Amino acid sequence: MPGYGLPRSRKGLLPWEWAERRLARSHNYWVITVRPDGRPHAMPVWGVWLDGAFYFSSGRASRKTRNLARNRRCIVCSEEADQAVIVEGRASEIRSAGPIARVAQPYNAKYKPWTLDAERGLIYAVRPRVVLAMYEKGFPNAATRWRFR
Repeated sequence: MPGYGLPRSRKGLLPWEWAERRLARSHNYWVITVRPDGRPHAMPVWGVWLDGAFYFSSGRASRKTRNLARNRRCIVCSEEADQAVIVEGRASEIRSAGPIARVAQPYNAKYKPWTLDAERGLIYAVRPRVVLAMYEKGFPNAATRWRFR
């Protein structure tokens, strides 16, 4: 994070479990996609963090869905900015019944009485490429970045 004066040592870095807990516990998330003209589009969504990916649904005609059809790159943010987790990744549509059922179980429990319904919209998985985390109380030592392949 050039320009922030972060220390060079690893002392104080956040463990991956810290980031995953926040991703799993958030109720509301922000999803940022890219419009065809390059402008960003941000929208709050419900979703679940499961097995190293973020899952959410979106209406078939929504701006998010249209954006993701053209450019799968997106960002997902947890809800608490003082304990921020920012996931940069690519969204892929989940179409198979087995994976949808696996995601629906925790989603339906989390957002009861709402249910995850593939008939009403598309279901996406966002797999991380880079994850950034910042814990305000530990800043700047606790600013942490993970890279994935």
